[in-house]
Amino acid sequence: MHDTADLIAETYALGAGPWTLTPVTRGALGQIWKLSGNGSEPGSSWAVKELLFGCDEDQVRREAALREAAEKLGIASPRLLPNREGAYVSHLDRDSGSGSGSSGGSHVKLYDWIDGTPADVSEPDVLDWFGRTMALLHRAGEGESVMPSAWYERCPGDDEWAVLHAEVGRAGMPWADELGRFIDTSARELAHWVTPSDPGDLVTSHLDLQPQNVLVGRDGPVLLDWDNAGSASAERELARALFVWSGGNEGDVEAGVRVARAYRNAGGRAVVRGPQSFSMLFATALNYVRVQAECAIDQEVTAEQREFASGQVVASLGQVPDLGSVSRLSTALERVW
Repeated sequence: MHDTADLIAETYALGAGPWTLTPVTRGALGQIWKLSGNGSEPGSSWAVKELLFGCDEDQVRREAALREAAEKLGIASPRLLPNREGAYVSHLDRDSGSGSGSSGGSHVKLYDWIDGTPADVSEPDVLDWFGRTMALLHRAGEGESVMPSAWYERCPGDDEWAVLHAEVGRAGMPWADELGRFIDTSARELAHWVTPSDPGDLVTSHLDLQPQNVLVGRDGPVLLDWDNAGSASAERELARALFVWSGGNEGDVEAGVRVARAYRNAGGRAVVRGPQSFSMLFATALNYVRVQAECAIDQEVTAEQREFASGQVVASLGQVPDLGSVSRLSTALERVW
């Protein structure tokens, strides 16, 4: 691990070590490491994101451009740092990889390390901050003309689910029956609301606006994890965020109302009109179950990745948006607009 830490420090011209690399957390697409050196001096730690499933360099450029535009409007976020060659993503060969088991080496990105506490969604000031921040994000991303990725616009059809369910069953996954019940009920019900976005409602935005991606530091909240930045319907991103920030199926709709009011008061232009506004929420929830189930039985990835994906399937099946909860939130939001 010290060799990898030294290589990253050299790639980003961070100076002499000694350097250490410590695992922090694992997400669906990447592993976060803390790169530390030069004792406890300010600026002596960085966040390294190891991309476990390859890297889309165009996506990284979109991330960097949106983060820069958002910073000019006052949104705090960790800097995405270029390497010595000016690139925002670096490739480490397999001999110096950080231990993920990736056969072709690892792509990594380097960010400022942020010390802080998780966002508390019961705090009114945090909800107000988030509503304002989303309005500013949508202003920063105005002028988008490319339609959103299919991840946000469509979901598996009955035939696709049937093939996947059969493959999961043959693999002997313990959650195969639960997946089958989900396919026959929630997946079919939610798919009814998944439709293409209105081309006139598009912005470039963050696309992963969850409380887990906010840390409250000494200078206030900081928005993390911009990896998914891209085209989205402003209305649908707002609806999805309101559901998540109000606590999901068991949440407090008044928290969602507060965020929506802060968004509107800050000049946000999107309006949530009913369950149809939650198309992006439904599509991403359904697609996440699908890709994690596929990964859980994929012999081309590592055993660690399959185990992580299997756990994500179980967790996700227990958190799929409930149409009744969405309808209650939609009704409460009618007071805002």
